[in-house]
Amino acid sequence: MDSFWSLLEDRIGTATGRPFAVRQYHPMSGGCINRAWRVSDGKQDYFVKAHATAGLPMFEAEAAGLAELAATSTVRVPTPICHGVSGGQAYLVLEYLLLGGGHSKAMENLGRQLAMLHRQPRAWFGWHRDNTIGSTPQPNGRRDDWIEFWRERRLGFQLALAAANGQGGVLQRRGEELLTRLDGLFVGYRPIPALVHGDLWGGNVGCTVEGESVMFDPAVYYGDRETDLAMTELFGGFSERFYAAYREILPLDAGYPQRRTLYNLYHILNHLNLFGGGYRAQAENMMASLLAELR
Repeated sequence: MDSFWSLLEDRIGTATGRPFAVRQYHPMSGGCINRAWRVSDGKQDYFVKAHATAGLPMFEAEAAGLAELAATSTVRVPTPICHGVSGGQAYLVLEYLLLGGGHSKAMENLGRQLAMLHRQPRAWFGWHRDNTIGSTPQPNGRRDDWIEFWRERRLGFQLALAAANGQGGVLQRRGEELLTRLDGLFVGYRPIPALVHGDLWGGNVGCTVEGESVMFDPAVYYGDRETDLAMTELFGGFSERFYAAYREILPLDAGYPQRRTLYNLYHILNHLNLFGGGYRAQAENMMASLLAELR
């Protein structure tokens, strides 16, 4: 690791214009994908993530996603400092933000900020580059039609991965039927392309010790804003104040509850592909529920 830290010191110094020498580094949670540390020279701290060299495109896309979110001036995100390869490992260096518990209005502010983020327009769906959802590739090639985008770039892609992983049978049969009938879930509703975080569960938001709400670990693209709202409900952790503040700015369409299941199916299929068969029954049940709505 010595060569890793030595080169990283130089890269941080070059990126910031200030000499940096690691005095301390403390291991931190990097999720199930990366290793992570808080590093300090006694004056300035940074958050460092590392992966095998094959993970460099993932870090490049994450840095680009954080920059895209920051450019909207709607949400607080950690500033990317630099990324590259050091000591045989890919790395991403971010601004270190000290998170500390909940503040009474942090979730309410986050709801408003998310609504303002979702007001960032685009004329098409997708993004200028592919990225990842977890460690799974997430294709973002441009499409003008949302249903086509969701069919090809999201559900269809995950179902193909599942088939390659040996997940066939009922899962694939229901999946194929759902893909052919997606239009039925969008009757009277035409999504407008909006910048979305893309992986908005409770583990990817926080509150600084000063009370400022923060988002991180994005999987950004321009899509239906309901996808972000749906994921906040998948694993919980968001208060009613969050949803009320969001709805004050952007009310939800009456068909959202049906599409919530559709959008969260994408994440459950991704979990199936990442972590194995424990998510298969949940995915099949979600498909059955959606198909029942369409009959």
